Amino acid sequence: MNVIDLSDWLKSPTLLPDSVLTIGNFDGVHLGHQAMLDKAKSLAKSQQLASMVMIFEPQPREFFSPQTAPARLTNLAEKTQLIAQHSIDSLIVANFDNDFRNLSAHDFAKMLVKLNVKRLVLGDDFRFGHDRTGDSEFLRAFGLPVQILHTVTDHAHQDERVSSTRIRDCLQQGDLATAKHLLGRDYAITGMVEHGDKIGRTLDFPTANIALNRIKPALHGIFAVSVTATDGTDLSTLGKNTSCYKKQGVQGLTKGSLFGACNVGTRPALKNKYGVEWRLEVNFPKFDGDLYGKELTVTFLHFLHGEINYPSLDALKQGIAQDVVDLLDWREQQAFAKSVP
Repeated sequence: MNVIDLSDWLKSPTLLPDSVLTIGNFDGVHLGHQAMLDKAKSLAKSQQLASMVMIFEPQPREFFSPQTAPARLTNLAEKTQLIAQHSIDSLIVANFDNDFRNLSAHDFAKMLVKLNVKRLVLGDDFRFGHDRTGDSEFLRAFGLPVQILHTVTDHAHQDERVSSTRIRDCLQQGDLATAKHLLGRDYAITGMVEHGDKIGRTLDFPTANIALNRIKPALHGIFAVSVTATDGTDLSTLGKNTSCYKKQGVQGLTKGSLFGACNVGTRPALKNKYGVEWRLEVNFPKFDGDLYGKELTVTFLHFLHGEINYPSLDALKQGIAQDVVDLLDWREQQAFAKSVP
């Protein structure tokens, strides 16, 4: 998939193929978004055109009010990877800044023509332009055919709308099963393992501190997770393994993955010493190895409980120990655990 920075392209335009375009935030790339992508792809194929997606970075509500904007389901890298899985030809990343937000509906439509857009696939609530006067009828009058894809609903839950907002609500409640149903996959976060404050080592529970790359995460609490390396490395091979010392971890969902006890939150028991900051930290039972600099995908399998503000470090240590025991017990009860060591 060709990824195009719109600001750079407008400064130095290159010829783009005639295309079918769909536009939106695509946060989470859920089943509704996937229907849009598949429709754009099939229409492009039938019309012998290229398929193209336009997304906004930051997302508009993050631009207007970053501290109160909804939590991200997917950062830009995650979103790009998910869209690429649908065999889209090009992804346009529009920098949502003051210049972009002040585009009139007319100027926005002119930009689409310049991008060689020949047809559009849009949601039934799509609006554009600084005064939000742009809609599908405006584009048709401008000479751009538009196909409307109506809201995708969830037949299993009283035909509720499939939306990023609903998925966020599910994740906040620890309802991973419904979130998975609406996404069409387990929810996951990808990031690099970074150096943290090493507090886990002092508690005898070392953790991998994984970059969130978003203002705040869409879920928080204690979870069972399955972790893989994006480069395909079998993570167990990074654990220590000698004749008298074997610490290669517990396998997760798939070969090469590790099962982990994950905390996503602000660590309330440590806020007085380390301040308040969102963290994603994973403890890998029975593993001792160097993961720094590795890009990992953390797939959320089971919600255990929310964060607890323990009264002391000793209480925190005891709580973490019990969480690890409980999550390992949960793993042993799962079907996937029967097929792996």
